[in-house]
Amino acid sequence: MDEKKLISVVTPTYNEELNVEELYNQTKAVFAGLPQYNYEHIFIDNASKDKTVGILKNIAVKDKNVKIIVNSKNFGHIRSPYHGLLQARGQAIILLVADLQDPPQLINDFLKKWEEGYSIVVGVKNKSEENPLMFAVRKLYYYLINKFSEVEQIKNFTGFGLYDQKFIEILRTIDDPYPYLRGMVTELGWNRFEVPYVQPSRKKGKTSNNFYSLYDVAMLGFVNHSKIPLRLASFIGFGMSVISFVIGIIYFTFKLLYWDRFQTGLAPLIIGIFLFSSVQLFFIGILGEYISAIYTQVRHRPLLIEKERINF
Repeated sequence: MDEKKLISVVTPTYNEELNVEELYNQTKAVFAGLPQYNYEHIFIDNASKDKTVGILKNIAVKDKNVKIIVNSKNFGHIRSPYHGLLQARGQAIILLVADLQDPPQLINDFLKKWEEGYSIVVGVKNKSEENPLMFAVRKLYYYLINKFSEVEQIKNFTGFGLYDQKFIEILRTIDDPYPYLRGMVTELGWNRFEVPYVQPSRKKGKTSNNFYSLYDVAMLGFVNHSKIPLRLASFIGFGMSVISFVIGIIYFTFKLLYWDRFQTGLAPLIIGIFLFSSVQLFFIGILGEYISAIYTQVRHRPLLIEKERINF
């Protein structure tokens, strides 16, 4: 009889005491209906300040399928999930967030498509029960990054999906201390299948994401996969130089023709100074993002430092 395939489920957590036990129960129920597989559920905690780790440890005592990695500090929502994927030993690895906005029931669909031969099966949230304004902003971001990126990007994809172990092995060879997983999925060119779903709203707890963390992910995507912002600075700079030169010639001509009657005034000067200053500051900021990404790479820091492991 063939040995059962091992499936790894990786769940990053941070202050999710209200959700982790429910997520564990739902995931366990899904695999109870999939007796052809063995599974492990790896929770990687980003040094939560609430009771998340305590709840997970209680679960791990009763269920050896549950494994826990506790980080020495909060290393952010980009590094921690990625590190968790690299630690999984299953033949397929499923990334599943702790807030239940990624439905565990989709694991069935992911595994079916994986068995059909797809190395990567991703969940695409075409609709969402979250705030309509936030969902519209996210859709706009996905549209822009897909438009500007040098490689295809998956719209409305947050990382939720199944990854074959062969793909994870490739990730282990990439020395990137601040990886953008969503972009790597398409950049590395693996065959994939997209499963649409409706993202439910968060029922319990409060998200740890804020404007800065969302901005961080957005800029990471642009910096990793597009040179357009840098080139846009050159194009706009050249274009505005031409416009300024033409306006200057027009003003000079009018002044020569109507010396006594034509008053230039301070308004054009003030508007011009503020316009050019704001454009310069904007692109200095863009340049800073690229320099920051280079600085992060050349330091060669580890993804994160673990504090402890349980059930490994």
